[in-house]
Amino acid sequence: MLYHLLYQYFDINLFKYITFRGFLALLTAFFLSLVVYPYIIKKLKAIQRLKGGYKREFLDNHASKKYTPSMGGVLIGITVFISSILWCRFDNFFIWVVLFVLISFGLLGFVDDWKKLNKKTGISGKVKFAFQIFFASITAVSLYLYPKFNSILYFPFFKNLYIDLGILYIFFMVFVIVGTSNAVNLTDGLDGLAIGPALTSISAFSIFSYIAGNAVLSNYLFLPYIEGSGEIAVFLMALLGAGLGFLWFNSFPADIFMGDSGSLSIGAVLGTVAIITKQELTLVIVGGIFVVETLSVIIQVAYFKLTGRRIFLMAPIHHHFERLGIPENKIVVRVWIISIILAIIALSTLKIR
Repeated sequence: MLYHLLYQYFDINLFKYITFRGFLALLTAFFLSLVVYPYIIKKLKAIQRLKGGYKREFLDNHASKKYTPSMGGVLIGITVFISSILWCRFDNFFIWVVLFVLISFGLLGFVDDWKKLNKKTGISGKVKFAFQIFFASITAVSLYLYPKFNSILYFPFFKNLYIDLGILYIFFMVFVIVGTSNAVNLTDGLDGLAIGPALTSISAFSIFSYIAGNAVLSNYLFLPYIEGSGEIAVFLMALLGAGLGFLWFNSFPADIFMGDSGSLSIGAVLGTVAIITKQELTLVIVGGIFVVETLSVIIQVAYFKLTGRRIFLMAPIHHHFERLGIPENKIVVRVWIISIILAIIALSTLKIR
């Protein structure tokens, strides 16, 4: 909104720059979070106590968190939306795509969180998965039909290695979006655990999106040029600011949890941005923490069905480390460190071609 007002109508040249609007989007979302969260946390805690709280029965060591409110992801979505409306360009197709993903997956997560609070059980896995497929399919088809987008899958580390998937790219996009959404959701189990790797991933893809949308930089680094994708960096900076604001209150011991309203939407947004910037395979590196968390669940379930025994003391793997006696905050900080290293490795692929 302010881009169209301050640049197009008042010709204030500064506001045409993605980097400048990106930093303003970050600051807007961050300070808005600091103002709003204390009030919302107070209200949610009152509701949580009225409803009797919510605790997963299989996590006895988390009993003290019974009355810690969830649904912090709703505020992440709201602050990102407000900041994006202020600083993003409305004439950019990709901005509307990522906003749709943020809102649709966020609403799905909100319904799940609200049912857990009121009825002690959320949406069934099948229903949740069906809605994820539905929302991801709308996103995938919209991107596939967009004239300035293509169905090519590029491989990191190589200049000219790519595959045109054709119409199969739609199914691949759905897989990436839904898979990333669920991967972040599985990681959300300790105070600050999911938001840390999410912030490093968002930061990395802010850089990827800026480069992909810049014809000179993308050509220099042998990356596919995606016209208009640079504007996503402004949206991601808003998400980064909202995430930092959330972490202010989610750091150990947490005053509020992210909930499915945050984890499902953030994961889906990361998957969508990876698709738009043609960095789907790089996402595996950037979001390595999410990949490991998901694989630990798959391996645990598969091995148990085959042998009747478990490989991990508990899955996802962060609970395995808890059962080994490692303090929660130590697990979280180590995960943050690893996620930063993975983001640096992923960004190094920009020069390894």
